[in-house]
Amino acid sequence: MANDIRICDECNYIKLKTIIPKLQKMAPDADIKIGCKSYCGPCGKRAFIYINGRYVSAPTEDEAIEKALPFVKK
Repeated sequence: MANDIRICDECNYIKLKTIIPKLQKMAPDADIKIGCKSYCGPCGKRAFIYINGRYVSAPTEDEAIEKALPFVKK
């Protein structure tokens, strides 16, 4: 089953150019969707990733990816 990963292209704390390759490495089978997630309050303060039904946030994109690892479906 493919992983469902969603990120916001308007988030101030992630850069699409750097986070997409990291997410693809973390979950090669992932279906990565890019666009507003209507999560603007937290999105304006921290990096976040929506992965398999869960919001994961952290001060930086690398920390958010690290927190998202346990939710990757094998």
